[in-house]
Amino acid sequence: MSGLLHSQAVVVDTHCDTILKVLNSRGEYRLRDLHQEEHVDIPRLRQGKVDVQFFAAYIGAEYKPDRAVKRTLQLLDCVHQELDANQGDLRLILNAADVDAAQSNNQIGVLLSIEGGEALEGDLACLRMYHRLGVRAVGLTWNERNQIAEGVGECRSGGGLTDFGVSVVAEMNRLRMIVDVSHISEPGFFDVLAVTQHPTIASHSNARTVCGHVRNLTDKQIRALAANGGVMGINFAPEFLVEHDRATLDDVVAHIEYIVNLLGNSKHVGLGGDLDGIGTTPEGLEDASKYPALTDALLRRGYGEEALRDILGQNHLRVMRTVLG
Repeated sequence: MSGLLHSQAVVVDTHCDTILKVLNSRGEYRLRDLHQEEHVDIPRLRQGKVDVQFFAAYIGAEYKPDRAVKRTLQLLDCVHQELDANQGDLRLILNAADVDAAQSNNQIGVLLSIEGGEALEGDLACLRMYHRLGVRAVGLTWNERNQIAEGVGECRSGGGLTDFGVSVVAEMNRLRMIVDVSHISEPGFFDVLAVTQHPTIASHSNARTVCGHVRNLTDKQIRALAANGGVMGINFAPEFLVEHDRATLDDVVAHIEYIVNLLGNSKHVGLGGDLDGIGTTPEGLEDASKYPALTDALLRRGYGEEALRDILGQNHLRVMRTVLG
């Protein structure tokens, strides 16, 4: 029962850092290959029945602030090379119709995202050009302050979106790009929801009441994200799941259950594993091939077919259809 349901459901994961692994290998490792030290590749995505994977272009500290555009272009070029090399397996997602086409052709959808608004270097022209290169989601900050807003790791001033940040959200709305509020400071988070005309996502964030890490969302934030029509993707990083070192599949389920119970429905939580961006994974969710185990665990907790489809991907697909068109 669980295997059939998982295979029939649309599975969407809104964050992985795999492209950093591909680029850092200098061409020696392609997504087609199966390497035991990695979390995400084509075989594992196939085994996990993942239909759409967001691939993040993360801008590391060493490239900020004056080499961010070049680094972003390197990362995006790397993804495009992978797409060219694996056309039978991968399809670039530019709109909701591409998700349908990928499923019809037994391809894995690849949605390009940027993690860290430093990639814009304060210029909306960069945002528009990234859109032309296929980027469809942008995380406005990482942990530090940038020209858009403050991140959760540098928010002593209590500031929200800057004027430039407001213009970024407005332009993303016009371009039909998904605004990602993971990592942003709490004042910035609420500023985004006040400005945006479209649903947003928190691509890889958990519930702070369950685990008190600053990267997780408060109940107030979760309720506001839901009121906006948005979705949060549960992060598999142990430090965001539990307040000790070791996490399990059950800890991931605990965050999902908390959000469902808080909101009274299953319409605003999904998957955002942060695979290949975290040092360790929960026991039972070691890589992308293990997603069927999450479906099994939710079934054992009494979740019905509609709720399972929501959590596995239908919620994120709803946002994609609304925003991307």
